Amino acid sequence: MLQFKNQVAIVTGAGQGIGLEIARQLAEQGAAVLLNDLDEELAEKAAGFIQKSGGECVAYSGNAADVDFVQAMVNEAVRVFGKLTIIVANAGITTFGDFFEYTPESLQKLLDLNLRGSFFLTQAAARQMRTQGEGGRILLMSSVTGHQAHQFLAAYGMTKAALEMLAKSLVVELSPYGITINAVAPGATMTERTAEDPEYEKTWGRITPIGRPAKVQDIAHAALFLVSPLAGHITGQSLVVDGGWTAVSPSPYES
Repeated sequence: MLQFKNQVAIVTGAGQGIGLEIARQLAEQGAAVLLNDLDEELAEKAAGFIQKSGGECVAYSGNAADVDFVQAMVNEAVRVFGKLTIIVANAGITTFGDFFEYTPESLQKLLDLNLRGSFFLTQAAARQMRTQGEGGRILLMSSVTGHQAHQFLAAYGMTKAALEMLAKSLVVELSPYGITINAVAPGATMTERTAEDPEYEKTWGRITPIGRPAKVQDIAHAALFLVSPLAGHITGQSLVVDGGWTAVSPSPYES
């Protein structure tokens, strides 16, 4: 079923991993997708992969932390596809660090992309959706670390909790224009990055009640639901996709 036919989406940080799978599924189900990644080669390769599968997708590389760039990205989606109806603010970084040693430079880099970039992409997209007068869907990418304490991820978890508060707060301002805004909070997920740790899948499989870490498809399915017509009466919410980990929250650092 092409439930996203005649929809236009921007997905940031989509050169690989969760972002790529969200973009792929959106295109597979009929959406035209502008795929962003900081790495130009990765963005082009990802867009080409979707195109070869029959999806409508263009690459648009650049820094999703830059306010001028995110406005240009919205403008480009409208120029190429005629409108903008969905954004998935997936671009983000994870920085581990001992709180006592964490540097101002590390915090600033984290805030610029995870918060500033997501905030102003949301603003630019919402302005466009308001002008169009047909509503829209906005999805922010949170994390289980925005719900539960996790060693060495205090700064990262703080940014993810803030994104969930942004989704809740903007209900007041976006709802009159038919724009919904929600967040997905993934738990441990197998991606290109996490697969570099040979113990990751085993460790998280052991401490996740459902018996395995998430696949990128698991997160994408949740994301697509929240930006679909099926979720038209859901806004200001955060959906945790973690196989039950936050219900029990065992540490991966304990044997």
